[in-house]
Amino acid sequence: MLARLKAPQWAGLGLIGGLVIFPYVIAVLTGQPVDSGVPKFWQGMLIQVFILAVFAMSYDILMGYTGILSFGHALFFGTGAYTIGILLKHAGWDLGSAFVAVIVIAIVQSLIVGLLSLRVSGVYFAMVTLAFAQMFFLLAEATDFRQWTGAEDGLQSIPVPAWISPTTERLRFYYLALVFAIAMYLIARQIVNSPTGRVMMAIRDNEVRAKVLGYNTLIFKLIAITVSGVMAALAGALNALWNLNANPAVLSVATTINALLMTIIGGVGSLIGPMLGAGVIQLLGYWLNVFFGPSWPLLFGIVYILIVLFLPYGIVGTWRLRGTSWLEQWRRRWQELTVRS
Repeated sequence: MLARLKAPQWAGLGLIGGLVIFPYVIAVLTGQPVDSGVPKFWQGMLIQVFILAVFAMSYDILMGYTGILSFGHALFFGTGAYTIGILLKHAGWDLGSAFVAVIVIAIVQSLIVGLLSLRVSGVYFAMVTLAFAQMFFLLAEATDFRQWTGAEDGLQSIPVPAWISPTTERLRFYYLALVFAIAMYLIARQIVNSPTGRVMMAIRDNEVRAKVLGYNTLIFKLIAITVSGVMAALAGALNALWNLNANPAVLSVATTINALLMTIIGGVGSLIGPMLGAGVIQLLGYWLNVFFGPSWPLLFGIVYILIVLFLPYGIVGTWRLRGTSWLEQWRRRWQELTVRS
């Protein structure tokens, strides 16, 4: 079976293996215990990358595979965060039941938003989804619901089970987030490679032709929105457990723009690209902040412009288009150098 694996699959297995041993490698390199100091800090950094990677991937299913541009994707992310926070803190639910509730609510919410929004398309759809997200953003900030949502202060001190406490059980939370990201990727890949996924891509390429072929495009768009919404809600729920809070910012336009940037930087319509984009944004933002302080967003904007100019299809998309020719050029230059020497 291993002999049948191709180079990208070997690369994926290598990456997973590297992420599994990463905490212990950092511990060895720094000489610090794996559950404290620098190793613990970098576990936290990668936990955020894993969560954002799933959020970006959910956006890619919508935009990259179905051709639906949404300005309100934070709606699902924020709903997942508030749902699990309220159920754990105020309703006293156990973690498993709370996650089931997140999935059910995300499905219902996605179907409602989809049925009401898909009456229009293009920029009009984007504006309608933005209106939905802003409506929930205002509800989260409303003082009328302060006892449940914390209003503008957010829902603080969400009680997380001790066995996955991000403070005392950071390493366990790290592996939980890693398994979550891998599982979501495998599910998403199974969906986009299925006949349903191929119809979604047909809608993206030419919706009129898909209708002529007899497909009910509304149904397949609803499937895309629902899958995307559930994945985003689960990422939001895990984000709330990680931060021990849920605040109105998770429902803001900035959260949706982050998903859009991660998708574009990594490569639209590639699944792995948005996950890579999440890593680039999170880690690059951290290093720019360390070296340049408060001015780092300006520098990040310059880096983003350079990526768009020189990698117009994102990191993964551009590599897929031009990687073979680049490798061929590098091989020729290497041969020339070896001949001269």
